Amino acid sequence: MLMVTFAWFGYLGFVYAYMFFREKIPVKVKVFRNIDLFSLILFLPNMHFWTASLGKGSAIFLGLMMFTYAIIKPKSRIILLILGSIIIYYIRPHVFMFVAIGTVLGYMSGKEKLPFWQKALVFISLGGALILVQDQILAVMNLQDSENIIADFQEQSEERAEDLSRSGSGVDMSSYPIAFKLFTFWFRPLFIDAPNFLGIITSFENLIYLLLFIKILKKDFIKFIRRSPAIVKMSFVIFISTSFAMTFVMSNLGIIMRQKSMVMYFLFFVIYYYLAQKKYTRIKRLKKLREQRIKEMEVAV
Repeated sequence: MLMVTFAWFGYLGFVYAYMFFREKIPVKVKVFRNIDLFSLILFLPNMHFWTASLGKGSAIFLGLMMFTYAIIKPKSRIILLILGSIIIYYIRPHVFMFVAIGTVLGYMSGKEKLPFWQKALVFISLGGALILVQDQILAVMNLQDSENIIADFQEQSEERAEDLSRSGSGVDMSSYPIAFKLFTFWFRPLFIDAPNFLGIITSFENLIYLLLFIKILKKDFIKFIRRSPAIVKMSFVIFISTSFAMTFVMSNLGIIMRQKSMVMYFLFFVIYYYLAQKKYTRIKRLKKLREQRIKEMEVAV
């Protein structure tokens, strides 16, 4: 019954993810020879493996997707928003910190013209919550009594990374540059370093992640992020900040596969929104060109 219950938590997380994507991105996008992008990312096997297990993975995924869906319309979904926040905080306080920071930055810099009181409410609520729970967040790395948080965090990270790297699927990331650390967290194992059969399956999925990521490596993506709405900026900040922090403590491919399932859907949302906007702009341009040609033909007649 516990296995069924936690699998149900993961299922509910995907339901909220589906509603979140569909509510914000009604445009359908085709990739890889007319494969529906949304169907592809919704049924990636590694995501369902970790979100159906008996453990934190399914519950934290539910909390994250519940929070993300509720933050779109916080006034009408306040209970869902509070419940999602509580789930995230009590399972992984440091992830709640990244979510709160991402939400604040997204609402402060989004292109929507929100009233000042709404922005102030989000800032005060989440900022105040972070101040109240800062000791619990720092306690995750035993830093609640630290006098130099940055130096002690680096020391704790090195020790934890060294412990994790001793296992069969361990990788020594301590000497990696930051770009390669992020690449390891996002896209490894990648065939040549797959530790087992599950790693080979995950390698195929990581290849899809990599191919999708390549689609946003374009000049106009920076302009897109700068002009994007609050929910896109929020997703981008949550993904980048969580990934950056995780790279300092992760040195085991098995744990990396499990941990990144929390945040990959935020990257998928950013990629999906970017591709959908390009498609919408292209359709709009073609429609405008068609109307212009019709007018020219009418004038000629």
